[in-house]
Amino acid sequence: MKTAQIKLSTIRDVQAFVGIATAFDGDIDLSSGRYVVDAKSIIGIFSLDLLSPITVIAHTEYADDFFAKLERFKAK
Repeated sequence: MKTAQIKLSTIRDVQAFVGIATAFDGDIDLSSGRYVVDAKSIIGIFSLDLLSPITVIAHTEYADDFFAKLERFKAK
């Protein structure tokens, strides 16, 4: 399991993120406050507070490759 903080500011960011997440096998979750949703679900992502950074939790053996593709979404 590996985690990181990201920021999804626009609808295009969400679409791009889901495209990256669906390309990887394994479970990938997004957590905001007490809510956890499937990172491969656009509807689930839009149920989160996107104004704040979101925690990505990757339960996959390819976590390093996955997080390398998320560099543009890293929370600053």
